[in-house]
Amino acid sequence: MSEQTTVHLLRHGEVHNPGGVLYGRLPGFRLSTAGEGMAERAAAWFAGHDVTHVVSSPLERAQQTARPLAEATGLEVTLDERTIEAGNAFEGMAVAGGAGVFRAPRNWWKLRNPFQPSWGEPYVEIAARMIAAVEAARDAARGHEAVLVSHQLPIWTTRLHLEGRRYLHDPRRRECALASVTSITYDGDRLRGISYAEPAGATDPDAVPGA
Repeated sequence: MSEQTTVHLLRHGEVHNPGGVLYGRLPGFRLSTAGEGMAERAAAWFAGHDVTHVVSSPLERAQQTARPLAEATGLEVTLDERTIEAGNAFEGMAVAGGAGVFRAPRNWWKLRNPFQPSWGEPYVEIAARMIAAVEAARDAARGHEAVLVSHQLPIWTTRLHLEGRRYLHDPRRRECALASVTSITYDGDRLRGISYAEPAGATDPDAVPGA
């Protein structure tokens, strides 16, 4: 029988973002107090799981989310650049509620192609780097479980890819709440299934500016 391995994609918790900007890869964006609580609840959710490998995006909010789990399991956190947030031309700009970038004609050219998308890192490139990171974590945790702390779009793109769905989507319909867990289970190297959980509860995207 082949070994069963599960790679959990954990989205970071809520970020302190009073300006409501799209923070992307910008430095200096930490978890809010609520986000720290989400990280603790996510770590508690993994109690009883056979986690032997923890990986994080290099961004601060992801490392903060990984920390309670690392402390609970006694594992070191490995940083993997492949799990970083997607690049976006609108970093630092207000986007929540349709304000800011979407109303400025100078930005419309960047919105010309939602299939790629034209305003940021191509979906195919996000999927390629994330799948590579997932498979590396699977290999490191053979027969056990691994946790990768990443970001909403990379996690959702990975799921779309593995489920054979098209990348073009409505961001408001992503099933990837703050501190949520998307679990990918393998029999050996063969994908067995994908499941989803929300240890910190559901998140309304419109209530979290920049998310």
